[in-house]
Amino acid sequence: REVTEKLEEVVMIWIKQIKQVLVESEQMRREADDIGPSAELEHWKTRMSSFNSLLDEIKSSRVKKILSILQAARSKTLKQWKELDGNITIAANEAKDNVRYLYTLDKFFGPLAKASPATMMEHVPSLMNTVCMIYCTSPYYNTSERMTSLLLKITNQMINTCKTYLCEG
Repeated sequence: REVTEKLEEVVMIWIKQIKQVLVESEQMRREADDIGPSAELEHWKTRMSSFNSLLDEIKSSRVKKILSILQAARSKTLKQWKELDGNITIAANEAKDNVRYLYTLDKFFGPLAKASPATMMEHVPSLMNTVCMIYCTSPYYNTSERMTSLLLKITNQMINTCKTYLCEG
């Protein structure tokens, strides 16, 4: 009984920490006004790495042993744990999926950042088709909030490229 209580305390600490990670991951990001689309990809890569590390830790033998002891003791903390485990899995899958879709845009980031305005415009139809494909097929990235953020970053990059072209020309 004493061991079970100690293990429940440990799991409750983990639950609190994981909830904090999930809350922080859902908070609005503060970004510079002129940030480009490659920052979106970097954000999701970082988030994917964080959640994958968290999943690896949760699946470690140490955690599994503790959870199996609590399961044998019919601990009520396992209900919260299972719900949180599911939420982490969803967040990790979302990040992985978003990285996969945003990588399809990666080939446009160079031309958007370094090309002349005329050359850049040659890439816009393909870029918009790819954005449309992401919107239509991604199970996570197809919200107006995510699309607005992405299109804003693409527009920022185009504006910055044009400013650079005008100032250097």
